[in-house]
Amino acid sequence: MEIIVDDLTGPEIAGLIREHLQGMAEKSPPESVHALNLDRLRQPDVTFWSAWEQGELLGCGALKELDSGHGEIKSMRTASAHLRKGVARSILAHIIEEARNRGYRRLSLETGSMESFQPARRLYQAFGFKECGPFADYILDPYSTFMTKEL
Repeated sequence: MEIIVDDLTGPEIAGLIREHLQGMAEKSPPESVHALNLDRLRQPDVTFWSAWEQGELLGCGALKELDSGHGEIKSMRTASAHLRKGVARSILAHIIEEARNRGYRRLSLETGSMESFQPARRLYQAFGFKECGPFADYILDPYSTFMTKEL
């Protein structure tokens, strides 16, 4: 698996982000969807990675800088054909390493609170993330689970 910084111009990435946004919209009310669209993922405060193997897109993830010591994980998504193969685990490890290299002291994320998000929450817990209150501009939301990890 090769994880690369992605410029978000390829049709495969556009399709995966579209699938990600659609999935979030199906599981959460509109005011509780915090996924970023392609334009927002292209902003200078976001670094976006994609994972590939033999020309096939496996998944993606992003790191948004909140301030000089705090980053947020965004847009974690595994392509449907590659679920349960360790793709998300590899991308998450890559993002955590990058956050450490940047000197961040804390890494946080928002994910869904519903049962369908349980696999994601288990993955984050396995990497040492713990539930916390809202951070940055988030507010308490019954559809959100907030997690953080000190680096």
